[in-house]
This record gives sequence, C-alpha cells and structure tokens, in this order.
Amino acid sequence: MPLIGAHVSIIGEISLSFERAKAMGCTAFQIFTRNPRGWRAKQLVEYDYINFKNKYKETKLFPIAHMPYLPNIASPNREQYEKSLNVLCEEVVKCGKLGIPYLVTHLGSHMGTSEEEGIRRVASACDTALTSSSDNVMILLENTAGQKNSVGHTFEHLRRCIDLIDDDKHIGICYDTCHGFAAGYDIRSQSKIESLLSDFDKVIGLNRLKMVHANDSKGALNGHLDRHEHIGLGQIGLEGFKFFLQRREIKDLPIIMETPYDSDEACMNDIRILWDIALGRI
Repeated sequence: MPLIGAHVSIIGEISLSFERAKAMGCTAFQIFTRNPRGWRAKQLVEYDYINFKNKYKETKLFPIAHMPYLPNIASPNREQYEKSLNVLCEEVVKCGKLGIPYLVTHLGSHMGTSEEEGIRRVASACDTALTSSSDNVMILLENTAGQKNSVGHTFEHLRRCIDLIDDDKHIGICYDTCHGFAAGYDIRSQSKIESLLSDFDKVIGLNRLKMVHANDSKGALNGHLDRHEHIGLGQIGLEGFKFFLQRREIKDLPIIMETPYDSDEACMNDIRILWDIALGRI
C-alpha cells in the first residue's frame, strides 16, 4: 500500500492526528508535536504516549514528525543555537517515546558566516541530539530552496553534513520537490529526473532517501523562492509529479504534501491527485 499523506493538526490531543489523517484518506501523515511557531511546548504525559502508540497499532498509519520553525541549528549565535539544540534533543526523545520513526529538520541559516561553519554546527547538533535518546529515531535532513545564507540546498551540502555526523546510520534525507526545484533540480521530464536521481545516488546514496515532501513550486527553476503551490498548479506541473512519484526509487517512500491550506476541498484534491499518481490512474 502506498504511503500517501499530509500535514495534520494535533490540536486537542496528539493521538487525534491519526483520526484526522484517516478521515483525509491518508496512509501516512506528518505532525508538529508542539507549537511550530514558539519556543515553549506543552509537556506530554504518559497517557499521551500510550494512546498515541495504541492508535499507531490500531490504524497502521505511518506517523512522521517535523521540527518547529524557529530553531536554527546552523546559527552562529550561541543563545539561538543552544535553544535550537535543546528543541532538537527534546524532539528526538519525544519521537522515541511516541514511536515515531522519522524527525524531519531544516538545516537552517549560517547567518552570513560560511556554509562550512553552518554545516559543522548542524552536524554537531544532530550528533548531540542522537545521543539524547536510546530509541531508534532517524533524523531526516530536508533540502532547502537556496535562500540567502541557507544550508542544505545542494546534495553536496547534505553529504558533507552526513560525513561529519558520527551516528550517521540514524541520518536520512527528506527530499522536498519545491525546495529542490527552487534550488535548480528539475523534475519536469524523465531525463531530468534520471539525472537528479543519478546525482543523488553518487553524492549521497539513494539508501539515505527516506521520504518526499510533494509540493509544487510558485517560483521558477533555480529561483530560490520557497513558496509551495498545489500539485499541478505550479512551475513543476502535473506531468513532473507523475514522472517523479512513479519512479521505482520513489514510489514506496512516504509521500507527504505540504501545499497551501486554502480550503478542505483544495487539500483533499491534492491528496486525490497523489493517490491517482500512486495507483497509476493518471
């Protein structure tokens, strides 16, 4: 069964995310385990962990967690870095207790220092976080769109980060199609996809690719604009997603959309498109 899903809310109780995902026709889903736009987090209690695991067993849906927006694990600012590192450690521990296998994180911004310094800080943060939990949680590094001072918009950035992490067996990649397109990785034709996957395999290794964020792009190829669009309505287009998501290297991975939330109808339409692609109906 393909793993198709969306980002869902945990409002009320974290285990309710399973019911919301199921109601949308998802077989996988992504959550923030805490407020994504703040530093403080509501503490989960034993009931939350037990109920979440029970729902996991009951529904068989595949849960994935995403780091909140504020942390910047590439930051040269000591206070910001320490706060970001603490959140990463807390999230790895929390994912372990919930039984969530993947935690997705952006690499962040080096804030004008250098790409190499930023990458070293990311690697150090990942190493520290992975030692904070004995559970089998994998941190997934998400590629970025290549905005000013960002880290992680090239395969070489991601490879360099992996090389610097001691516990690299617990490091994988989440590939965002919008970010990749904005950074110059074209998926609008079979030949371009062949080239992209070949480069990814040579530089990083396809065994590291663990999931995909399926988002169309409002911005142009190599335009470095991180602006998501509904599937088929952006610069990548429906054919690009069809070619990409039906590839044997991609089709069995969790495919999570993060398209704009304009309405329930628009969200459900994106999910239907992903299912149609996954099942070969288009």
